[in-house]
Amino acid sequence: MSRRLPRRALSLCVLLTGVLTGALTRATSPAHAHADPPRPHAAERGPAGLFQESTTARLQTDGSLSDVVGLSKSNIWAVGQEDVWEAWQNRSVITHWDGGTWTELGIRNDASNAGHLRSVAAASPREIWAVGEGHDGLPYVVRGDGSVFDRVSVPELGSGDWLGGVAAVPGRMVAVGGRAGKTLVATSTAKGWTAVQGKAKGMLYGVALTRKGDGWAVGDDGTEPLIMRLAGNTWKPVTAPSVAGGFLRDVSMEGPKKAVAVGGIYHDDGKISPLVLTWNGKRWRQVPVPDRYAELYGVTGDGKGHFWVSGYDPEHPGEAYLLRGAGSAWRLVRGETPTRPRTMRLQAVTHVGDLTMAVGHVVDANDHYTDVIERFQPNTAKAGGSTAKTTGAPAER
Repeated sequence: MSRRLPRRALSLCVLLTGVLTGALTRATSPAHAHADPPRPHAAERGPAGLFQESTTARLQTDGSLSDVVGLSKSNIWAVGQEDVWEAWQNRSVITHWDGGTWTELGIRNDASNAGHLRSVAAASPREIWAVGEGHDGLPYVVRGDGSVFDRVSVPELGSGDWLGGVAAVPGRMVAVGGRAGKTLVATSTAKGWTAVQGKAKGMLYGVALTRKGDGWAVGDDGTEPLIMRLAGNTWKPVTAPSVAGGFLRDVSMEGPKKAVAVGGIYHDDGKISPLVLTWNGKRWRQVPVPDRYAELYGVTGDGKGHFWVSGYDPEHPGEAYLLRGAGSAWRLVRGETPTRPRTMRLQAVTHVGDLTMAVGHVVDANDHYTDVIERFQPNTAKAGGSTAKTTGAPAER
């Protein structure tokens, strides 16, 4: 998902429309060449026994990946945008990993050419969803069957509505965001669409579902974290730890008794502390994390009770930054130290089999964007290279 910050100050609003969504500001600039792609390497500072590889899906000019979801090690979907600096010309991206190649797919009935796809979810190999925003000012909802994608018309959504996160299981898709300063939950089932505006102020950015009908959605009310729970067919606010300046950007769950939500705590000096909340089946609680300052964007479970978190470390801006752990025990995972100045933000992470994949972007010293993909696997697993190709509607160059 996309990861934005509370709306507390002008400086924070810049982040809200930029850093965590793939563009620092919406200024117009000429097309840029890609920054040099990161090189594969063995993780010297990552967890023992893991092989780490940095690659790129080779998106076009100034590309960034916002979210990723994996069905298997050879069936992974990622979404984002190209031309992040062009406010009215940036283009949505859908790309697929088949175990050896990244392939870009177009959207067949894309009249507005979108602007930015922020989140992706897979109910099955034949049902892929993505949400974001279009150049026509409307929320952007896309559905695909694994080979073709189409924009979905949702009359229940209108101009001014915003969608930042999506989750899907067979029979149900949920997209979350905001409407007129209050929470918004849009749901698609066999019975059709519903879009429900919350009563209290706030925005939702991340959502998770299980096949058994459990669900969590997270965000903030502008001053503190906001958490909602799916009960039957109704989303209801639940008590969250009181964290002044806190916000949540993603959530992952492994059944009704285990979930992790991540985000940050905004301080008056402009710095951001990492925030991790865990659910034990009875209550949410805040747990300590290794770094004093860091921005956490995405979280995923490994199916065995452990979770991976992706983000950004301002004290080591050029290195891949992830957390790995469960409960109150979290370990820092870093990438290699770059040879040239750059900033790397890993905006989302997924885990399938023995593969962990985080996606985001690298910004070089000239503010040129390059999409980046960090892969982690056991050293005994074969870590192959990657290539890229493009299919579907041809993109501009």
